[in-house]
Amino acid sequence: MSDLVGARWRKSTRSNQGECVEVAGNLPGIVGVRDSKDPTGPALAFDPAAWRAFTRSVTAR
Repeated sequence: MSDLVGARWRKSTRSNQGECVEVAGNLPGIVGVRDSKDPTGPALAFDPAAWRAFTRSVTAR
């Protein structure tokens, strides 16, 4: 897995009482995603282009 040390996590202002995913977009070449209810648990790392494609497809629905 890619190194997510130094990630600055943020969650959507639309999250429901904190139950949401958190995204870290401050790392070069990586977008980190984790469960806000389990911040020390596993995280996923995506290529920025793949993350943009995913978010575009979700918001288009």
